[in-house]
Amino acid sequence: MSTVNLRRNLLLMGVTGLAAACAPKLTTPPGTAPSAPTTTTDPPRQGNKMTNTIVTKDGTSLYYKDWGSGKPVVFSHGWPLSSDSWEAQMLFLAERGYRCIAHDRRGHGRSSQPWHGNDMNTYADDLATVLETLGVEGATLVGFSTGGGEVARYIGRHGTKRLAKAALISAIPPLMLKTASNPNGTPMEVFDGLRAGSIADRSKLYRDLASGPFFGFNRPGAKPSQGMIDSFWLQGMQAGHKNTYDCIKVFSETDLTEDLKKFDVPTLVVHGDDDQIVPIAASAQLSAKLVKNATLKVYKGAPHGLADTHKSQLNEDLLAFLRA
Repeated sequence: MSTVNLRRNLLLMGVTGLAAACAPKLTTPPGTAPSAPTTTTDPPRQGNKMTNTIVTKDGTSLYYKDWGSGKPVVFSHGWPLSSDSWEAQMLFLAERGYRCIAHDRRGHGRSSQPWHGNDMNTYADDLATVLETLGVEGATLVGFSTGGGEVARYIGRHGTKRLAKAALISAIPPLMLKTASNPNGTPMEVFDGLRAGSIADRSKLYRDLASGPFFGFNRPGAKPSQGMIDSFWLQGMQAGHKNTYDCIKVFSETDLTEDLKKFDVPTLVVHGDDDQIVPIAASAQLSAKLVKNATLKVYKGAPHGLADTHKSQLNEDLLAFLRA
């Protein structure tokens, strides 16, 4: 889809852009050195317990799910969602002998809402804290949209010593923003429109995104699912206003090109060719060339939110990739 059509569709919605109860914010008393990451899980690895939290060095509380047992698969979610957006894949894989872990990014879902640290480096370091605290080894990292950027930056900063494989699903790398060296990217005015929509009425913004381009419900003949729309909206509204606002800059302006070059594990790249949020020409098609050992799978007619609209296909492809 051309940039002109993308901009027209989003402007017609009343937004120009793209694309759950939070735990209390934990702070460190003044003058006290931050403590090492800790878990407050009781009993251990009960993924649906509200007590499943990890506290980072800066005092941020990260909620996580830990389902099943076996080889670990760790999921990173998109904006403005939470780990709940991965429930179809986690249930499917956990029932087939995999340990499925997903955390709510800082400021999202049930994690606390720190004022600072809403940047890709910190997101990646938080993911590292989750893996280290839970003792995860030989994992497959799976990142959707912004979560794909988190996975890429994690590898760029922390390497692949804990990893066996990686998967980028409708992911933002290498760079979303249109620049002189990235002419197929999305213009800054689109992201400025997202910020304006977030300030003006973020509830409406999330409704409009879910009702339109995110799931492709604005396409002729599409049959909108009110359940998908409501779930997207609820997850977005459970996230912090400041955190989701800051994240717009993170997912749009973070250049992950050099991070992708550091991938040295088998990598699955999945993208829909009708993704109106992260157009495939400026994302997956470039990422698959930058990653040394990448396999690109293109879902014909699939939108950005294909983890829901094409969940059976994605589930089977992830399972086959894990078993390969």
